[in-house]
Amino acid sequence: MRMLGGLTLAAVLMAGSSASAEEYRLGVMDKLRIRVAEWQTAEGAIRDWSAVSGDYRIGADGSLSLPFIGQLPADGRTTADLSADIGKKMQVLFGLKDLPSASVEIAEYRPVYLSGDVQTPGAYPYAPGLTVLKAISFGGGLRRADPGQRFARDFLRSEGEAAVYVAERNRLLIRRARIVAEMSGATEIEMPKELSKSEEAKAIMESEKALMASREKRQRLQLTALADLKSLLENEIDSLAKKSETQTRQLELVQGDLSKVDTLAEKGLAISSRRLALEQRTADLQAALLDIDTASLKAKQDINKASQDETNLTNDRDAELAQELQNTEQELDTLALKLGTSRDLMSEALMQSADAATLKGGLSAANIGYSIVRTVGDKTEQIRATETTPVLPGDIVKVEASLATQ
Repeated sequence: MRMLGGLTLAAVLMAGSSASAEEYRLGVMDKLRIRVAEWQTAEGAIRDWSAVSGDYRIGADGSLSLPFIGQLPADGRTTADLSADIGKKMQVLFGLKDLPSASVEIAEYRPVYLSGDVQTPGAYPYAPGLTVLKAISFGGGLRRADPGQRFARDFLRSEGEAAVYVAERNRLLIRRARIVAEMSGATEIEMPKELSKSEEAKAIMESEKALMASREKRQRLQLTALADLKSLLENEIDSLAKKSETQTRQLELVQGDLSKVDTLAEKGLAISSRRLALEQRTADLQAALLDIDTASLKAKQDINKASQDETNLTNDRDAELAQELQNTEQELDTLALKLGTSRDLMSEALMQSADAATLKGGLSAANIGYSIVRTVGDKTEQIRATETTPVLPGDIVKVEASLATQ
C-alpha cells in the first residue's frame, strides 16, 4: 500500500475524536429546515411565522437566502448561530417587542464523495455516524476487475448494507424509547439494553433528549397560554358580576324614586318631566345590565372553548405519539427483514466463494489504503484513515487497492 504523508495514525484518530466532539459547522449544499415562532406576551399567544419557515439550502457562496431577511452568512457557522441571527434580524426588521424563536436543524447534509478503487465512485448522501466502511458500501464496495471476485463483492456489499441497517435500527430503537418515555410522562429516556455500550448510540440519545425537551417545552408553553387566558376571562367575569351588582342597586333606587313620583303624580303634585327622566334612567340601567349579562356569557363561552382547546392539545399530542410509535415499529420490522436478508446473502457468498471466505485475510491493511480529503475553511488536508474512521459531510473518501496475485 502506498503510504500517505502527513499525520500518523494515532494523531489522525485523536484528531477525528476531537472533531466529532465539536459542534457541527455548516457548509455549502447543506439543507436546513427552519421554523420560526414568536411568543406574543401581550396577547398571550404563539404566532407562527410560516412565511419564513421552510427548507433552504446553503448556496455556493456560503450564504442562506431567506424571505424578508435576505442573505445570511452560513458557511462555517453552527445552527445555533443562525437561530440567534434570524431571531434578532426579524425583531429589528418587523419592530417586534418579543424576540422570535428560530429553530434551525439540518434536513440534509452535504454529500460525501467516493474516489478510487470503489465499484461506483461519485457523490452519496451523508448520514450521522458514517464511517469509511459504510461510505464504501454506498458505492458498491471495492472495485474488482476479475469476474471471479463477484462473490467477494457480494459479500462486501451485503456487509456494508448490514452495517447501515444496524445503524438505522439503533436510531429507531432510541427513537422508540423516546416516544415511550413521552407517552408515559417520564423525564428521562431509558437506553435500550442492547445499545448500552455503543458510543454512537449515546450521541443519538443526546439528540433524542434534546428533541423531547423541545417538544415538552412547546406543549407546556401552549398549555400555559391557555391557562392564562382562562384566568383572565375568569377575572373579567368577576368584574362584570360586581358591576352588575352596582347597576342593579342603582336600578332599584331609580325604580323606588319612580314609584314615589307616580304616587305624587296621581295626586297632581309631581312634574311630568321628572317622571320622564326617571323612566329614561330606568331604561338606560336595564340596557346596561343586559350588556353586562351578554359580556359575561361571552366570557364563559370563551372559557369553555379554552378548556376544549386544552383537551384537544393533549389528545392531539397523544394521537401523534401513538402514530409515531406505530410508524417506528413498522420501520423496525422492515429493517429486521432487510438485515436478515443481508446476512443471508453474506452467508451465501461465503459458502460459494473460497475467496470470499478468506476475504478479511486476503484484503488486509497491507493491500487496501484509505484516506480522507477534508476541507476546513480555506485549508484542505489529506489524512490517513481506516475502515472505522468517521466521515464528515463534504469529505472525499479515497480508496487505493493493491491486490496480491491469487
